[in-house]
Amino acid sequence: MFTGIVTDIGEVVAVQDRDTLRRLTVACRYPAASIALGASICHCGICMTVVEIGEQDGRTVYAVDAAAETLRLTTAGTWQVGTRLNLERSLKIGDELGGHIVTGHVDGLAEVISRRDADAQATFVIRAPKALARFIAAKGSVALDGTSLTVNTVENDDFSVHIIPHTLAVTTWGAVKAGDRLNLEVDLMARYAARLAEAR
Repeated sequence: MFTGIVTDIGEVVAVQDRDTLRRLTVACRYPAASIALGASICHCGICMTVVEIGEQDGRTVYAVDAAAETLRLTTAGTWQVGTRLNLERSLKIGDELGGHIVTGHVDGLAEVISRRDADAQATFVIRAPKALARFIAAKGSVALDGTSLTVNTVENDDFSVHIIPHTLAVTTWGAVKAGDRLNLEVDLMARYAARLAEAR
């Protein structure tokens, strides 16, 4: 369980394909001693399990395995050496819930339609997959590449989000451009509300 508040930007430093798995080695600023084998870390919105931990060139490095389903349904299949990733450690009881409840289970891929910059801020128009658009509402929450964001406007399958200077600086959003694809997780409460409405 996560909150969508990014706490580090990791960098992919090695990629190794193993049959139906892809092992990704990620460098980060988290202390190595603070990461347990089997720990869950959110990588651009994808919950992944730590399978190796070490140090390399003075940095903490750890490995995670991406299975075929993850590679097919998320952006993980496009990650290469040098790819930067929004990271978040799993939530602990008593932690501040600064964003919204995020599971790390990606619902689909959204596409960036446009970016407009002004005063060190940026407004993005995002296109959701048609099957997921009904879960997105103005003033509601979404997780995009692991970042908890408030939806500004909604029009058909498109919605907009506004990124403040701090978020642009401490996440991968500063480099996001039109045409990029993002891991989308819709709000858990919206999904359950829709299911209850269907059941009636």
